[in-house]
Order: sequence, then C-alpha cells, then structure tokens
Amino acid sequence: MFTGIVEEIGTLETLTPLPGGEARLQLRGPLAASDARPGDSIAVDGVCLTVVDLTGDGGFAVDAVPETLRRTALRDAAPGARVNLERALRADARLGGHIVQGHVDGVATLRSRRDGGRWVDLVFAIDPALAPLIAEKGAITVSGVSLTVTSAGEDSFGVSLIPATLEATTLGGLDEGGLVNIEVDVLARYVARLQQTGTIGVDAPDQAVPDVPGVAEAPDVPEAEAARR
Repeated sequence: MFTGIVEEIGTLETLTPLPGGEARLQLRGPLAASDARPGDSIAVDGVCLTVVDLTGDGGFAVDAVPETLRRTALRDAAPGARVNLERALRADARLGGHIVQGHVDGVATLRSRRDGGRWVDLVFAIDPALAPLIAEKGAITVSGVSLTVTSAGEDSFGVSLIPATLEATTLGGLDEGGLVNIEVDVLARYVARLQQTGTIGVDAPDQAVPDVPGVAEAPDVPEAEAARR
C-alpha cells in the first residue's frame, strides 16, 4: 500500500526487454533505495513494482511483466526520464494522501494546462470507460501523486496542483500531450463491480443475511419502546 505522497523524483537509467515481453527497469533513487531490500515494493510513477536488485549507490532494479507494460506509460519510458518514487507505507506512519494500491487502471493524456500563478489547473483526457469511476472531490492517483478531482466529465477529469506538488513531483514539468498513469479510488472499483454483477442496485435480488455462528439474533423490540431507547 502507498499514500500517493511522492518521496523523491528518481531517474530511469535503462529499460531492458526480457524474454516473454517483460522488461527490467534500472532506476536511481537514493531515498527509495536507502533502506530497500530485494522483495520490497516501490511505487514508480504510481506503479507498484518489486525490487529485484540493488546496486548499493542509490540504484535499484525492478521487473515489469507484460500486463504492467500494457496498462501503464512505462512502456514508452526512455532512459533519462524522471519518475515519481514512493516507498511502501509503514503501518505506524501517517496516511497523508489516500489509500493507493499501485495498481494502475490506465493511461491518461494531458489535454490542457492553465497557469494560475502559484498553482496550476490540469485537465486530462481518459478512456470513457474509466469516467464513471472518477468523482468530483474524490481522490485519484496521477503518476503516483494523490490528488483531489476538481472536475469530472464523460472523457476527462481535472485537478489543481499547489506549489509543493509542482516542486516535489514530475507533474510540475508535464507538457500538454504528456502521458500519466491513472489509478482510481479502490472503493470505486468495488462498487462498480458489485453493480456489474447485480449484487447491489435497485434491480438486485433480495439477499438473506447469513447466520453468524455464536451470535444470537436480536430480539424484537416494540416500536414505542424502541423510540424511547
């Protein structure tokens, strides 16, 4: 799990194709690698990847399977690209952003950028299939950055970036036409799935409440008595 609070901007040094459509990414991120061990998870531009090697000088390597490359903008990343890095959330740490899994839903394109002085408004074009999962004032992860949705359309959404976000993440230098990884709020995924399967909704069949062993059924309470309580 991650929070969408980027810890540092790292660099992609190499991307080496592997047999079967996989790829190995060699990255440099001194903070992310400082206490990492093989098997640890690091979010790279919002993509949860597993450390497979450490160079000992601030570098680390991760492998990306075909599904990851198909779903994310990492497939088009070139050596020298700057990436947002975040180590996995510690159980005793503050949840400063929102719950981020590092499971990217798709790629979005920056449609417009409006400079407001110290802040910037960004509007991204998305696959219309993702639009119902994005809600105004809800949370969204853009290339690993936890943001609040300021507008939600049928094929787009908007966010606003404060100076701290502009400085601490790669979004500050993103140009129109640039690609980003998108992860919707995990709750939206499950609600959509429940509606898809007919488990919830006005047309969903009535479902009995299952018996829980060891838990007695609550006794009936007359309406007048219940009101007094």
